[in-house]
Amino acid sequence: MARIHGAIGMAGDQLLDHVLGEDRDHADDEAISAAHQALFARFWPRLRAFDGAGGLLRELKRRGWTITLASSASGRDLAAMRAVWDADDAIDHATSADDVEASKPAPDLVHAALAKSGAGPGEALFIGDTPWDVQAAARAEVPCVAVLSGGFGERALLAAGALEVHVGVGELLARLDDSALADPARHTTGAS
Repeated sequence: MARIHGAIGMAGDQLLDHVLGEDRDHADDEAISAAHQALFARFWPRLRAFDGAGGLLRELKRRGWTITLASSASGRDLAAMRAVWDADDAIDHATSADDVEASKPAPDLVHAALAKSGAGPGEALFIGDTPWDVQAAARAEVPCVAVLSGGFGERALLAAGALEVHVGVGELLARLDDSALADPARHTTGAS
C-alpha cells in the first residue's frame, strides 16, 4: 500500500514502473491504460472541485498571472475536470499527458506549459500537490508552491523542494497575500 500511495500523482507511464518495477512485462500497458480511462470516466459525475479552486484561479488571473494548467491527466480527463472547476474564464492555456513523452516527475509537462504560455522558467510559478509535481517543476527550474491535497505531508513536499506549503487550495486563496503568488510584480518570476 505504501508503494502505491507513493505513486499518487504519477501518470501511468511512471506509475506502473514505480509500483511493479521497470523490468516488468510492458505488453499489457495499453490495455491497463484503456481500463483506467474507462474506470475513471465512470466517476466523472462524482468529481468535485477542491474548495476555493475556481476562486483561486480567478483571483490569480485578476492579479495579473497567466494561468496555464499542466495536468498528468489525459486530455479527455482534463476536460472533465475543467467542467467541474467551472473556471475556464480564468484559464489561458492547458496541457495534458497527451502533449508529452514522459509524465511527472519528468519535467516534460512543465516545459510544455511554459511553451504554451510563452514564459521562461524564471517567469513562472507552479502549484502542485505531490512530490512528483515539485520535482518536475524543479527539473524545469520553476519554483513550486504546494498544497496538501495530494495525500503527502508538508515534510515530503518541502523535502522535494516546495517553496511553500499550504493546507489546501482554499487556504492558499485565503492567505494569498502571504504567498509567493501574492503579486506577479513582487515575485522575481512572472506567471504560469
